[in-house]
This record gives sequence, C-alpha cells and structure tokens, in this order.
Amino acid sequence: MLTLHRTTRIALCCSAAVLAGCAKKDNAAVDTSGSMASSTAATTTTTTTSATVNLADVAGKWNMKAVPMSGDTTATTYVLTATSNTSGWTFTFPGRAPVPVKVTVAGDSIMFAAGPYSSVRRKGVQVTTYGVARLQSGQLNGTTTAHYKVKSADSVLVLTVTGQRAQ
Repeated sequence: MLTLHRTTRIALCCSAAVLAGCAKKDNAAVDTSGSMASSTAATTTTTTTSATVNLADVAGKWNMKAVPMSGDTTATTYVLTATSNTSGWTFTFPGRAPVPVKVTVAGDSIMFAAGPYSSVRRKGVQVTTYGVARLQSGQLNGTTTAHYKVKSADSVLVLTVTGQRAQ
C-alpha cells in the first residue's frame, strides 16, 4: 500500500508540472498570436497597397523599341497590339506578319512569351522571346530575353524594352 501512495504522489506531481508547463505555453501562444495578428494586418495593408496592372489601361497599339544590354545600340522596333485581357496580343515587326504573344499578369508586371519565330536581328535563325514589362508614367518599360535556336550552345540576348502608346 505504501508503494501505491508513493506512485500516486509521483503521478500527481508530474501531472501538476505538465499542467504548469502547458499553462505557460498557452499564455505565450496568446501573446504571440496577438503580435502575429498585428504583423499580419501590416503585411495585408502593404500587399493591398501595391498596384496591380489593369490590362484595360494597356489595351491598344504600342510602338516598342528593344535595345541589347550588351553594348550594341541597334534597336529592334515593332508594334505591340494589346487587348484588355490576356488573349489576342501580338508583336508585329516591320514588313512581317503578326507574331502571337502569350501574356500573363502578376501584380504590376505583364509577362510575355512569343515564338519560335524568324528573328529580325539574326537572319535565318528561329528565336523565342520571354519578357516582362510594367506600365510606368504612361510608358511600357521592361526587359526581354531572346533565345536563339542554333546548333551550338544556347545563344541568348537580353534587351531593354520601352514602348510609347501609338497615336
């Protein structure tokens, strides 16, 4: 019987210690969640204040100019035809048929993917382009990466892109 009382006391002491430990953690969780709620509110406020591009604001024709970042200052010009949604976009290079463009939007960025199509810069070579642009002060500004299909290692050209709304 003496062993039964000793075991019961040990069990009660251990239970009390566990409960005390849990009580402290519960209080800490309440404090943490309170601070997390305020930081979540701050994050939500920051996220909701960032601008999201409205494709209706970009719809129309844009005179675009792409200049390599590598030092070559020769510009490639084309007309970007934009719609108020992600379908029906095209690049039209002088004297050529329009090239369909796949468009996606994330926040203030418009991402473009086109090709493969016959390169304007490199005669007889197919190119696929990927770019991103943002509407800033009435202009489209961004970068494009051109991947040329050649027999050797991948040939890449990075260009700065600017665009003015066509009149």
